Amino acid sequence: MKPRVSVITLGVDNLERALQFYRDGLGLKTEGIIGKEFENGAVAFFDLQAGVKLAIWPRQSISHDTGIPPGIPAPTEFTLGHNVASRAEVDVIMAEVKIAGATIVKSAHDTFWGGYAGYFQDPDGHLWEVVWNPQLLPKD
Repeated sequence: MKPRVSVITLGVDNLERALQFYRDGLGLKTEGIIGKEFENGAVAFFDLQAGVKLAIWPRQSISHDTGIPPGIPAPTEFTLGHNVASRAEVDVIMAEVKIAGATIVKSAHDTFWGGYAGYFQDPDGHLWEVVWNPQLLPKD
């Protein structure tokens, strides 16, 4: 297996609500919901950096496709990190996601390792970290 990820799929309870949050609230580009003509096929994709997509797919559809019964979502299973170029950008993005409908879990703060970060949850409980890490600055 090569060390790369090309699609990150988040299971959602309400596809329309999740689409609105990521498209309208966060401004991520998408063609909208596709695959409605297939049973358990409705999904939306968002372009992230080159070669990487974020997908939102109903949890029930993931359960059907994998054959694994749906479980109780646990936000602390993983986090998605959004690295930014400055401390100020962390504050700006945290304010934007709150307006978009995110739940602020932990306000932006100085970290023990020398960075600055805050956490929010999307409407389905997925945990995102907005972080300025002076060792991992984005290239753009």
